[in-house]
Amino acid sequence: MEPNFTVNDGLVQTVVQDTRTKKILSVGYVNEETFTKMKESNQIYLFDKKTQQSKLLTGGEYNKPIAVDSIICNEDGSAIVILALPDGSTTGADTFLGEKNIEDLAFLSYLQDFIERRKKEMPEGSYTTKLFTKGINKISQKVGEEAIETVIEATGGTKEQLLYETSDLIYHLIVLLTEKGLRIEDLARELKARHKE
Repeated sequence: MEPNFTVNDGLVQTVVQDTRTKKILSVGYVNEETFTKMKESNQIYLFDKKTQQSKLLTGGEYNKPIAVDSIICNEDGSAIVILALPDGSTTGADTFLGEKNIEDLAFLSYLQDFIERRKKEMPEGSYTTKLFTKGINKISQKVGEEAIETVIEATGGTKEQLLYETSDLIYHLIVLLTEKGLRIEDLARELKARHKE
């Protein structure tokens, strides 16, 4: 289905949504020229009613153009949703229209569900299975190793390497929690109980 530019003065209502986090990044309009420009460049443009021109949508840490992932039209073509792929976080996106997006954080719960299945099924060739097979001492040792590597990258490495090592640390910590019968949500509740405004 294509947008219908024959109604509403040639303007089609448009919602721009982050394809990964589902955050609403912007709401506006596209006209036929803006839509064509967007499809040709694979970057998101919205029609600026004030200037009567196409305006490139930017965001993220360095205010880069936002790429189009896909476009969805409603049945009569009077509205579209543009699924976007911003490079980095988008300023203000967490609070647009009062929304709080927790999908990325919810992945930690999904990951622990996956790790729990690994512990139950113990599939051959799985790294997680190997950790559970070696027991609590090996799992604890890996958490310690990853914590040291995280500190090393924090004090002398790059942001990218710090993110990599911190991800390793969190993964091994979730394995440790699973081995001890705890959940990542238990950590969240403990931190919440300690939190003072």
